[in-house]
Amino acid sequence: MRSEVSDPPADLTPSQAVNWFFFQAAKRLEIKEELQNLLTNPWRELAVEVPVRLDSGDLKVFKGYRVQHSGARGPYKGGLRYHPQAALDEVRALAALMTWKTAVVDVPFGGAKGGVQCNPAELSVDELNRLTRRYTLQISPLIGPTRDIPAPDMGTNSQTMAWMMDAYSQRYGYSPAVVTGKPIELGGSYGREAATGRGVVNCLGEWASLTSTPLEGKTLAVQGFGQVGSWAARLVGNLGCTVIAVSDVKGGILSRHGLNVNELLKYHSQSHTVVGFPGAEQITNDELLQLDCDILLPAAIEAVINPNNADRVKASLIVEAANHPVTPLADRVLQESGKTVIPDILANAGGVIVSYFEWAQNTQQFRWEEERVNKELSRVMSRTTQAAYQTAIKEDVSLREAAYLIGVSRVVQATELRGSF
Repeated sequence: MRSEVSDPPADLTPSQAVNWFFFQAAKRLEIKEELQNLLTNPWRELAVEVPVRLDSGDLKVFKGYRVQHSGARGPYKGGLRYHPQAALDEVRALAALMTWKTAVVDVPFGGAKGGVQCNPAELSVDELNRLTRRYTLQISPLIGPTRDIPAPDMGTNSQTMAWMMDAYSQRYGYSPAVVTGKPIELGGSYGREAATGRGVVNCLGEWASLTSTPLEGKTLAVQGFGQVGSWAARLVGNLGCTVIAVSDVKGGILSRHGLNVNELLKYHSQSHTVVGFPGAEQITNDELLQLDCDILLPAAIEAVINPNNADRVKASLIVEAANHPVTPLADRVLQESGKTVIPDILANAGGVIVSYFEWAQNTQQFRWEEERVNKELSRVMSRTTQAAYQTAIKEDVSLREAAYLIGVSRVVQATELRGSF
């Protein structure tokens, strides 16, 4: 399955890479050039200084961003990332992905993303608290329950969202709906922590059903053991898959007979790494990506599968639990070698789906039980996976191109219906 466009360059920036996938869909949809220009550029970008008084008494200034890509379909929606590489172009790419992701799963949000260039592992809890509050105040004119709703991402968590909500509420009044991914005690939704990983497993299961692919006994490797990867690893056994390898930033482990995920979770909670897990062979992250396994689940950072290693990926199915873990040229290599890629804007959409549920609960002041959250998540993921699969068959394109066709067409339609231009 080849697109009707030329091969992508190998040296695209993150935002250029996301836009390249957009242009594939735009060409097939015959979108006007003026709309293409509008949808490949963020509606608004804010860069802020984030001064923080460290525990040592020194003042350190961090660089922060909030990028609002498109609000055509509803309030801007997207996570907040604390990472040394959370530069403007990366945040811009992630904001665009959120636009297409929310449209693919058909929740009434647009796309945005936030980032602060810092290493949260080097900051104390008090320093992170101060950092979050200062960043929140700096971007507060742009966010709000009906304007822009942040959520956790890499390097942030429910505690970060609690600080963020509190900082915003001190200025604008109690506003639980200003962020999602909050602690349950502060209006968070049951099931939110597991949502992205659970959605990945829901998507994989539905794809297997649609393609009549048996999953019982299939071997699976998970690159990244944060919130998404760890939940996917613990839930994928329900489909009959065997997790044989897992890695984190410090390295990876391999057991050809299968890892005991429950014991690994206990070990990880104590050691804060999977490295050294008893009875497992030590491997590197690069080795994990090239393992002889059935399913590869990249769940960490972007561009881990690139032109340098794409031809060495042995897994026949790649499920993108992370955001843009496969570069455009690598995606082309994987397609031409007959591999299937379930794209990020489909596979990892469970987080934003349950974020929508949380936001709806907050605005209605009515809490759902976890059973309802998980049932609704499964329903949306199944419906969306079916739509992407049917589009891929009908248009003779990859699942990624199919997902973009769905998402882009919905954003274009909303933009035109609003008549702003």
